Amino acid sequence: MTQASEIITLGGGCFWCTEAVYVRVRGVLDVESGYCNGHVQRPSYEQVCSGTTGHNEVVRLTLDPSQISLHQILSIFFAIHDPTTLNRQGNDVGTQYRSGIYFSSPEQAQTAQALIADITASRLFDAPLVTEVLPLTNYWAAEDYHQDYYEQHPNQGYCSFVVGPKVAKFRQQFASLLN
Repeated sequence: MTQASEIITLGGGCFWCTEAVYVRVRGVLDVESGYCNGHVQRPSYEQVCSGTTGHNEVVRLTLDPSQISLHQILSIFFAIHDPTTLNRQGNDVGTQYRSGIYFSSPEQAQTAQALIADITASRLFDAPLVTEVLPLTNYWAAEDYHQDYYEQHPNQGYCSFVVGPKVAKFRQQFASLLN
């Protein structure tokens, strides 16, 4: 008997990077780039980039819990971005690039908080985690041209120099979870 799919929304910097990794993960049924937890209805990319809407660039993952656990999804998340830098990932700076886990159930919140506690206790990072764990609110899908961006533009500069290395890091560290 197959368990129902589960949805979790993650903000780990530029959604092109995060999406490019998760489309390669076994058990992830769908990845959609979008915006969440801001105060504007149907924000545009330009509005979100201005930093005035409160939204975060995120990916909304639909996963099959019989193939991959939320713990595994979040372990990938903490490996592919820097959860210790507030409102920044590399050269991408602003609140729209903050580290965040946006849950849709109390169980998801508990899993995220337990993993953060484990990472903190193990001192995996040299600085404290700044990842916010909040209920998902005001989610909107990003414009169509943002969906599958890396797949469509692998040789574009940002994709070559920023997204590609994140995908390579994922492949190396999580080979057993590749599609």
